[in-house]
Amino acid sequence: MARELAGHGYYVLVPNIFYRHRSAPVFDLPEHITAENRSTLFGQIMPLIKEHTTERALSDAEAYLGFLTAQPEVRSGPVAAIGYCMGAVLAMRTATAHPDRIAAVAGFHPGALVTEEPDSPHRQIPALTAKVHLGLAEGDMTPEAITEISQAFDAAGVSYTCEIYPGTVHGYTMADTDAFDAAGSQRHWERLLALLDNGREW
Repeated sequence: MARELAGHGYYVLVPNIFYRHRSAPVFDLPEHITAENRSTLFGQIMPLIKEHTTERALSDAEAYLGFLTAQPEVRSGPVAAIGYCMGAVLAMRTATAHPDRIAAVAGFHPGALVTEEPDSPHRQIPALTAKVHLGLAEGDMTPEAITEISQAFDAAGVSYTCEIYPGTVHGYTMADTDAFDAAGSQRHWERLLALLDNGREW
């Protein structure tokens, strides 16, 4: 996906967020992730996700942005943060911590954007200035959570879209998994490129 996005003229940084544990590849992945081996894989990933605290995420985001904006090929000005699953949480945290440096956020089949924790991403939305698109799989968020995050966006005056992609399950953009949905993936590219192309005027 990074190569495809780069093919549209964007400089794409894909960090290994688990670099504290080992260099990439962090896990030995099968060629295709089925419903049967998915639970085993998540059993390996979840401990690392739990260790990836908000403090770590924000520290890393500062380093990623510093590296990205120092590259001679990167145009000066704000950038976009894009995330899939837990990456959507990291993208939102980055955008709310650096509102002057992030102009667009896209999150697809996102993780826990609305929680009971004091540092829940939706509680940080008042600091957000970026445009946002959230592409949800069916069942990613409860109706109550969608209402709560939408109200937070509205209260902050954020320009956003929050859309459920019909007929999809969590992971619908991942072509090497049983969760992949061609129509959902295509819709994701359409929404993402529209968001970024509008940002060429940033």
